[in-house]
Amino acid sequence: MQTLLTISYDGTAYAGWQRQQNAIAVQQKLEEALSTLMNQPITTKAASRTDAGVHALGQRAVFSVENLLIPLGKLPQVLSGYLPPDISITAATAVPASFNPRFDAAYKTYTYNFYNAPTPNPLLRRYSAFIPRPLNTTAMQKAAKSFIGKHDFAAFQATGSSAKTTTREIYACAISKHQSQPNLITLTITGNAFLYNMVRIIAGTLLYVGLNKIPADTIPAIIQSRNRTKAGKTMPPEGLTLVEVGYTNYMP
Repeated sequence: MQTLLTISYDGTAYAGWQRQQNAIAVQQKLEEALSTLMNQPITTKAASRTDAGVHALGQRAVFSVENLLIPLGKLPQVLSGYLPPDISITAATAVPASFNPRFDAAYKTYTYNFYNAPTPNPLLRRYSAFIPRPLNTTAMQKAAKSFIGKHDFAAFQATGSSAKTTTREIYACAISKHQSQPNLITLTITGNAFLYNMVRIIAGTLLYVGLNKIPADTIPAIIQSRNRTKAGKTMPPEGLTLVEVGYTNYMP
């Protein structure tokens, strides 16, 4: 039996999702908890390899056991009790043995938060990038729309990627302000897949638009250039959250 988990975590204390030899990763903590609970070695496969410091509300991962031992409906609550407080299981569903959480994903949604105020907010420092200079959110909203569609996003890819193609399709990309927290500006972006650091580079490019360093109407030309130096900087990880990984047939 293969089980698909939905996982939330605060990535501050972790070296990303993927297991590493010399650092603690979210995958390691989850596999340790599963192995203890199931009384056998358990490995997982995830939908996304979030980087160090990146958070998740809807990471997805699968594991396989012959006998689950615990009713599927109770698994999230029981398993969360074996995990540290900055990792939680929010859903579990049975999927076929052929299901792959990465390659079967129909879309992924990320958010990136900017805290735009003269002084920082200590309560948001782990979950946003602090920007003290005023941002032109109208220009950022206009520029965000230019990312929608199927494009070659080579200009928004960090070095070190092993992607076979740099073409991706963005279904939605928008900048919004929070009504209850007007200093918090959020980029929300949904696509079929993303290149290495692509969302953080798009966020950095929109930041430059907001700071009037890049005109909003030049985004299409930057995309067409396929030149990384034309885009904005790579934003720090703490503002980034993997909100959802969606599937056509499996939506726990």
